[in-house]
Amino acid sequence: MAAQTATLSNGVKIPLIGLGTWPGWEPERGAITKSVKAAIDLGYRHIDTAFAYLIEDEVGEAINSKIKEGKIKREDVFVTSKLWQTCMAPEDVRPALLNTLKDMQLDYLDLYLVHKPAPYQKSKDLIPKNDKGEVLFNDDLDHAATWKEMEKLVDDGLVKSIGISNCNHHQVQYYLDNCRIKPVVHQFEIHPYLTSTKLVEYCQSRGIHVTASSPFGSGAPEANPPDPSLMKHPKVVSLAERYKKSTGQILLRFLVQQGISAVPKSVTPSRIKDNIEVFDFTLTDGEMKELKSLNLNWRAHPHLWDRPSRHYPFNEVYD
Repeated sequence: MAAQTATLSNGVKIPLIGLGTWPGWEPERGAITKSVKAAIDLGYRHIDTAFAYLIEDEVGEAINSKIKEGKIKREDVFVTSKLWQTCMAPEDVRPALLNTLKDMQLDYLDLYLVHKPAPYQKSKDLIPKNDKGEVLFNDDLDHAATWKEMEKLVDDGLVKSIGISNCNHHQVQYYLDNCRIKPVVHQFEIHPYLTSTKLVEYCQSRGIHVTASSPFGSGAPEANPPDPSLMKHPKVVSLAERYKKSTGQILLRFLVQQGISAVPKSVTPSRIKDNIEVFDFTLTDGEMKELKSLNLNWRAHPHLWDRPSRHYPFNEVYD
């Protein structure tokens, strides 16, 4: 089954279901290559990755393998990656993208996102710290300067579209107020425990497509997950039984029915298959309201290590 698509403000089409490739804290080398290959075979045409996942080479290996097999052409697959926080200084944006393209063995990306709004100091470490273990931020950086370099990547054909990730509405507006090419996508955490309704509406009303990360509400241990977990919530389980679907499929349908794309991650072929099979049923308006009523403003990925930065996006609830 192929995913339905949404059209971005620049006319580019984005599949509403993609494969997320964050490998977890202790990734097994080769697992992502296998999952991306399986996803492509199952009809996925949207692959989401990032420099910080440390597996861009595996993603690229899988995509190129399927191109060589004749299963897909490069233009058939929508590939997203992200600019990491150590590379947000203007002079580092293009080298970071070129490094990503080299690792993925690709000539261009379909979408390049600024991964998070809190810039780090330049470092070979993903999260640079001082001797006291404190994260080293580059809080004087102006995001407008970073964005100008992102725009040049579009001008030069290295990326087709650019966007942002994990921002609050003030930060979204700052990009809009200081851009020549506006962000076409904003990727952030959305699920019934964190519906982010006002932020979704804020973006959509300004022509910014929304992509949901962590659509199942699976979080880091420090996030203090609610009990029950979202996948086991009685309302979600009841809907799954009613539609003869998995709880994951209910949560993904909740998103795509709002025009939100989602990038669930899995390395299990059966779950990868389930996750794209969400276009053959429709939740009622009442059921959508029921799921939205579960909102706890609970964030599965609060990125707590970024909290000391003045650019930390989650200090206020906007809902």
